[in-house]
Amino acid sequence: MALRSLLTVAERGQILAMPTGPEDLEAHYTPSDGDMSLIRQRRGDANRLGFAIQLCLLRHPGIALAEDTEVAPELVSWMASRLAVSIDAWDEYGTREETRQEHGREIRAYLGISAFGIADFRRLVEHVSDVAAHTDKGLLLVESAMDFLQAQKIALPGIGIIERACAQALTRANRRIYATLGEQLSVGHRQRLDGLLRRRPDRSVTEIGWLRQAPLRPNARAMNEHIDRLTTWRALELPWAAGRLVHRNRLLKLAREGASMTAADLAKFEPARRYATLFAMATESMATVTDEIIDLHDRIIGRLIRTAQNKQNQATLASRSTVAAMMRMHSRLGDALFEAKENGEDPFAAIETAIGWESLATSIAHAKELTRPGLEDHLALVSTHFTTLRRYTPAFLAVLDLHAAPAAQDLLAAINVIRSLNSTGARRLPDDAPTSFIRPRWKPLVFTDTGLDRGFYEFCALTELKNALRSGDMWVTGSRQFRDFDDYLLASVDYTGMKTTGKLPLVTTDGNTRYLDDRLALLQERLKEVNDLASRDELPGVLITGKGVKITPLETIVPQHAQPLIDQASAMFPRIRITDLLMEVDTWTGFTRHFTNLKSGQPSKDKQLLLTAILADGINLGLTKMSESCTGVSYAQLDRHQASYIRDETYSAALAELVNTQHVHPFATHWGDGTTSSSDGQRFRAGSKAESTGHVNPKYGAEPGRLIYTHVSDQYSPFHSKLINVGDRDATYVLDGLLYHESDLAIQEHYTDTAGFTDHLFALMHLLGYRFAPRIRNIGDTRLYTPTNGPGHATLAPLIGGSLNTKTIAAHWDEILRLAASIKTGTVTASLMMRKLGAYPRQNGLATALRELGRLERTLFLLDWLQNPGLRRKVTAGLNKGEARNTLARAVFFNRLGEIRDRSFEQQRYRASGLNLLTAAIVLWNTVYLDRTITTLNKDENATDPELLRFLSPLGWEHINLTGDYTWPRANQIKPGKYRPLRRPAKP
Repeated sequence: MALRSLLTVAERGQILAMPTGPEDLEAHYTPSDGDMSLIRQRRGDANRLGFAIQLCLLRHPGIALAEDTEVAPELVSWMASRLAVSIDAWDEYGTREETRQEHGREIRAYLGISAFGIADFRRLVEHVSDVAAHTDKGLLLVESAMDFLQAQKIALPGIGIIERACAQALTRANRRIYATLGEQLSVGHRQRLDGLLRRRPDRSVTEIGWLRQAPLRPNARAMNEHIDRLTTWRALELPWAAGRLVHRNRLLKLAREGASMTAADLAKFEPARRYATLFAMATESMATVTDEIIDLHDRIIGRLIRTAQNKQNQATLASRSTVAAMMRMHSRLGDALFEAKENGEDPFAAIETAIGWESLATSIAHAKELTRPGLEDHLALVSTHFTTLRRYTPAFLAVLDLHAAPAAQDLLAAINVIRSLNSTGARRLPDDAPTSFIRPRWKPLVFTDTGLDRGFYEFCALTELKNALRSGDMWVTGSRQFRDFDDYLLASVDYTGMKTTGKLPLVTTDGNTRYLDDRLALLQERLKEVNDLASRDELPGVLITGKGVKITPLETIVPQHAQPLIDQASAMFPRIRITDLLMEVDTWTGFTRHFTNLKSGQPSKDKQLLLTAILADGINLGLTKMSESCTGVSYAQLDRHQASYIRDETYSAALAELVNTQHVHPFATHWGDGTTSSSDGQRFRAGSKAESTGHVNPKYGAEPGRLIYTHVSDQYSPFHSKLINVGDRDATYVLDGLLYHESDLAIQEHYTDTAGFTDHLFALMHLLGYRFAPRIRNIGDTRLYTPTNGPGHATLAPLIGGSLNTKTIAAHWDEILRLAASIKTGTVTASLMMRKLGAYPRQNGLATALRELGRLERTLFLLDWLQNPGLRRKVTAGLNKGEARNTLARAVFFNRLGEIRDRSFEQQRYRASGLNLLTAAIVLWNTVYLDRTITTLNKDENATDPELLRFLSPLGWEHINLTGDYTWPRANQIKPGKYRPLRRPAKP
């Protein structure tokens, strides 16, 4: 067997899955005439049935029948009926090992396949080594191994042997990667890499520790320090192009492993691995620092503009009394002048009498002050911050290698002019400085009577640079998030190959434009259908008038008659400490085995220490406070355990284990079948050291914070979470959770609230095979779109916003499909593409075409929404589950006042992952005990109405002790197969 298992239990079951449904059995195993002739030559029912089963297994999934092979009962029953023999004959087969082996040899000869031998093992290792150069995912390696053996017509050995071959191949691939990178490093390069592990002379941290530090605050000082880090990385003068010799996935994995280790651990690596790891860390860290510098600039510009807005608002508030006094004075002046005109009196004398010339002069001065540009446009007030920009912008512009698309060439030229002024010390802008990038609102400030104002010119250019980098109109060499847009996508030749062979991983596998024509025809049909229903006032709960649409609110999701059962069930839960709950859930699932050592790949031998570190993340206590609250545990122990066992990938694997267990639990089927889900963001304030890393979103107030965006299944399982900035729109991250979760859930339909949808997302969700159903606030303001212009759909006319630009969709159809295929295949993350598409200017062809396609899909959805009250009810119920889960998360994440206080983004991610894992464990524990509770009630009383069970929820926590000392007494642990006694059932 392999030293460590490459497959989870669920993956192993997936690999060895046999067809069980009648249609699948017919498709895979229907014997031919030749098969039947060979089967009939066996003597006895047992031998005929056994021979036929072996024949089936060698065909699919290609495995030889061994003594411990578990054959699906459905296959045995189906084949027994085809052969007209008793199913009991199967138990008689194989009593003689020689018979089974003899049949196996005969079947292999009949099928033209050979038995697996030692030479085949070596060939398999060599083949998988090439695959392992691209990925270290166990499932992909094993699938590749099986495909290779089947293509070579070799019978598959036991799954353990395949895993062992894949483990050896992975080790060989790792050594090749180390050697490939090491060959590019000279003696000088290696010395400089070793220098990264030494302490800095002026600090207590190592050189690499300082280089990997995140910026503290969005200000000029932090920016210049981060620019120094980028300059230091570049000064290593490593052969950066060598990174392209190793697959991106493996290089990134190598860098992540190194980042999780201390400098002392890295120094203990054998030289080949040490230098390869340090080189990978240098490559990735340099890209990270580049991105962080750009992000810092973004945040500084945003902070300066917000400060100017606040000053303007304060000035406006402070001037209210002055304005009121001026209005009263001018009112008296106006009355006096009109009276003087009617009476033929001297107007100047009237002014003197009414208010006096001195008061009028003072009033005019106040009026000029209140109408100066700074109080009319807050951008004028940013002039007070020009010195802040000049503290870092010369170095900022000098360190970035900027490039631009044709649409931003003028802006790049302006940046080069500013660079030239910075390098020469000149103060005046040249007369031919580029100006076409200047937007109308900046023009009154940039263009003056004496020429271009340099301060506002620079600020305008730097603001536009921020926007252009976001959208992709400009990009930076060495960046990860701000590369050329085309670099993110599938290579054109790969996309064309997929399309030509009909293997696009999308709803339209061949990319033919007739698919688009079919969608447009469907839209036309649905518009007519809903318009006809609306004209007859037959849309249930919907009233459409000339003023818009009104939808009758849904009734309460949980009926009143279900409340007694809900109260009764929750009162029967055993009271339990959170530590005991985690231990019990681990007894059921073994989720702690997924927290493997970074070096050895082995699970932790001290589960209590591991669970203590996980709990410190989940309840937001932190390692220091946890060591004080947990007897016999020191901070050093927790810190070492966290560094060795807790990573993003181990958290994801453990979460998938909990979600999969919940998914197959019989009681969870009362809530859903695991095919629908919802997602929502939950804000947590960033406090203490983390305050400078948090972002501000006016929606949540003026305090900085972080958002944890969580996907929840219809069975209440939180199957994915991601820590994001509060300023990012929720819709940016919807696809990430659906595409990149590691559980067995097969989500088909997804719900969000209003912040979770955009037209771009509607288009991509459909192309990737998901039904998207957001709950849109103020649906009357959301417009429908028709395939063509022209009259028609009179009743729906108040809701129609125009026609679709089908020509644009058709013109960019291939670009849309290439983008969607790139996301589906993991070539680029969905959230990164969503950010760029959202920041693209209106004239960008791809963004416009995708928006039009999204409008088509959104219109189809809205028509369903108007017609189908069941859909509205289903979406509301799904979102309510996510909101209820957020309430649980808020209760669990109670320490530190519920604030995220870790400065490191990595530690902040661990907080989010720990919280999600802990809530998933609570959901599973509650589900198991809900099942036991209902079983008890059914025994003691009349049977519970099955229709009411779907209204029970596994999100309660009143019975769970989340506070106090966190200890793990063995006396409280439940033996395998045993459960805690329920409390006495209460009468409803």
